[in-house]
Amino acid sequence: MRFCIVGAGFSGAIIARHLSEKGHKVLLLDERSHIAGNCHTERDDKTGVMVHRYGPHIFHTADERAWSYIQRFGKFRPYINRVKAISQGRIYTLPVNLLTINQFFGTVMSPVEARAFIEKKADKSIKDPKNFEEQALSMIGPALYKAFFYGYTRKQWGLEPTELPASILKRLPLRFNYDDNYFNHPYQGMPEDGYSAIVENILKSENIEIRLNTKFEDVSEEFQHIFYTGPIDRYFSFDLGRLGYRTLDFERIDGDGDYQGAAVINYCDQEVPFTRISEHKHFAPWEADSLQKTVAFREYSRLAEPKDVPYYPIRLANEKTMLESYITRARNTAGVSFLGRLGTYRYLDMDVTISEALKACDQIDQLLAANAPLPAFFVDPS
Repeated sequence: MRFCIVGAGFSGAIIARHLSEKGHKVLLLDERSHIAGNCHTERDDKTGVMVHRYGPHIFHTADERAWSYIQRFGKFRPYINRVKAISQGRIYTLPVNLLTINQFFGTVMSPVEARAFIEKKADKSIKDPKNFEEQALSMIGPALYKAFFYGYTRKQWGLEPTELPASILKRLPLRFNYDDNYFNHPYQGMPEDGYSAIVENILKSENIEIRLNTKFEDVSEEFQHIFYTGPIDRYFSFDLGRLGYRTLDFERIDGDGDYQGAAVINYCDQEVPFTRISEHKHFAPWEADSLQKTVAFREYSRLAEPKDVPYYPIRLANEKTMLESYITRARNTAGVSFLGRLGTYRYLDMDVTISEALKACDQIDQLLAANAPLPAFFVDPS
């Protein structure tokens, strides 16, 4: 059997590798000039820094299968994401923890005291938060919300927080100790040679043909089945309209030595036009001190235009209605499965993308063995 996979990110690479190991021939397409999708990394010519070309990607997961899988294809170094934030002319640590609380309020509270203090600040009249703002107010109260989340969220999404779902904030931790690890997951790290090297190793198979700089629309061959990880609305030629995305613009900063002393600093005030600055040498602390030059990037978020790289699915009411129509159409289209962030129009961290691709491989094996048709979706995208 010969399969076509559209998109050389983690979803496409994992499916391609699995099918190739089962003896199938695979054509893997990507319209970009490189593999690894938005996780693409490469050495910067000017500085020697390993740069995350589409913004920072830190691997973190609680899924032991995903962690074990990705380590098969490259060495991971320990890495803890410690984010700083500038608000109203002062710098703090994120996520909000005991140090943040004591710094912000000028106190020296213990964990028990801080918990009771924030309980009084939080709006407990909000029993069932309906949006981002209500979720924040019910968790931390108005002062911390305005300082760290309101302006940043407005810039990131281009919307009032009252228009955004509460789920966006629910995944961010609130701690009453001095733990400044941005993530709670037990497995965290950074690939020593970058993510593109990981994907390259996944794709090392004689049964996989890779065609870069190639649009799916320009390929006229027949295949047993297509696995599509591009935008679902694009597959259908945007017949029902374009789904909304936020995109990012990056402004490069070159310097000597150390520019900001941290990998990521968020700029929370609304009047600052960018959301954060990422200095990429700090994503590889094992080599940072040996690099004499540095490079950082200011990030600006805006609504994606047709030719922009789509980053974050908006998923507001209009998009959800349109998405449901595309999902129905996909379910009624034989011979194609939609996977990944763009194919299912969902915000996915790397580990979830990998986990879902591995589970899809399990289903593919079962269905092919039973000579049964493959589904339009391996995960409900609704």
